[in-house]
Amino acid sequence: MSTIDKLPSRQENFAEWYNQLVLKAELADYAPVRGCMVVRPYGWTLWENIQSALDQRFKATGHTNAAFPLFIPMSFLEKEKEHVEGFSPELAIVTIGGGNVLEEPLVVRPTSETIIGAMYSKWIQSYRDLPVLINQWGSVVRWEMRTKLFLRTLEFYWQEGHTAHATAEEAEAETRQMLDVYADFAINEAAVPVVPGRKSNAEKFAGAVRSYTIEAMMGDTRALQSGTSHFLGQNFAKAFDIKFSDWNNELQYCWTTSWGLSTRFVGAIIMTHGDDQGLVLPPRLAPIQIVIVPIYKNEAEKASVMPVVQQVKEALKNFRVKVDEREEVTPGFKFNHWELRGVPLRIEIGPKDVEKGTIALARRDIPGKSGKSFITNSQVDVQIELMLQIIQSALLEKALAFRQSNTYEPSSYDELQEIVQNGWALAWWCGNPECETKIKEETKASTRCIPLDQEKGTGTCIYCGAPAHEKVIFARSY
Repeated sequence: MSTIDKLPSRQENFAEWYNQLVLKAELADYAPVRGCMVVRPYGWTLWENIQSALDQRFKATGHTNAAFPLFIPMSFLEKEKEHVEGFSPELAIVTIGGGNVLEEPLVVRPTSETIIGAMYSKWIQSYRDLPVLINQWGSVVRWEMRTKLFLRTLEFYWQEGHTAHATAEEAEAETRQMLDVYADFAINEAAVPVVPGRKSNAEKFAGAVRSYTIEAMMGDTRALQSGTSHFLGQNFAKAFDIKFSDWNNELQYCWTTSWGLSTRFVGAIIMTHGDDQGLVLPPRLAPIQIVIVPIYKNEAEKASVMPVVQQVKEALKNFRVKVDEREEVTPGFKFNHWELRGVPLRIEIGPKDVEKGTIALARRDIPGKSGKSFITNSQVDVQIELMLQIIQSALLEKALAFRQSNTYEPSSYDELQEIVQNGWALAWWCGNPECETKIKEETKASTRCIPLDQEKGTGTCIYCGAPAHEKVIFARSY
């Protein structure tokens, strides 16, 4: 084994590049059941690092974790009309259990608002019980017809937060806070620049009053909804009788929220940073941050190189480090192997490096000679930490520059039609769902979000010419 099969070019076939990369980098594989995936150890470790970064943020904002059942009585979903209508085509329903027909069909959870709502109605009695701030890590099932590893599968892993509050203002503040948490995570941990925004009524979560999203531009300029936060108003509280006795001893319905981020964010990382050589992973989330490749030709060279390798490894004990000691493959094969897997930094140590008291560094984000440098053996941990910070920042800057260079403000509908073939269009929209529908039908581009960070002003709708007060991002999406 001396070579690794080359990936398709991103430019020539982005979809096939993505599919093959997920498989070749051993992130995931296809399961025997159509539309399901097996997340392999390397991919699961990446997801665990995402979980850890998010979980710390959730707990810092006062949330605690719990677990709710996978099975939900069908009658629960039917209590909230808009919710059940939104999810009906995607439901997996169990009708037989233990060899017997069930008295009531059970839905394999597509999301947990209903079952959690039923429990909150038992637990919440007084304003003293509020707020309830709970998150759940688990999986859900949505019977998707068109699937793609990580991005859209029948079963996927995620977290879903569910909170209950005494006032609408508190619930809205919670919704926006968690959107900010997602944006902070995406930007600072994943180096994925996102646009926080509000969903249109047509694109909002089924049963929500308002939905918010973080939208990211992928390497083919398509948009990816990367995390969502929903202000549910009192819709689910009324459906499940979630009431509390207020300060005046009067019964009131709670105000609730839900918010979630899933394994599709792994896809976001792949498609934002990857290149024709493979994955390019941000150091803060990478399963392996540093790979050390010893280079020697004989036992004498090995005897001089390996003690230095161990010294460097020990100096980097606070990082996620892998020493590739395989002797059945060449150093070149090892380089390609770890480049494919996106390890942010490679350290090479050979006999000449030992003599000079230096080690060679190769940055994954800058392939070839341009990304290589040498450092001394002194204070290796400090130097490596600085280099990883530089790589993390460089990935964010590159991704942000890519998004900015592919986002345009069209002056006409004809121009919008052209832009959304290979980019994002930021344009005035009157808010009329008919215009939104027509644009989607004619361009295959949807309203991704109404950016929260936009200057107040007025314009004319890009489609119908009516007065407009907000700009919207139109883009094709995953």
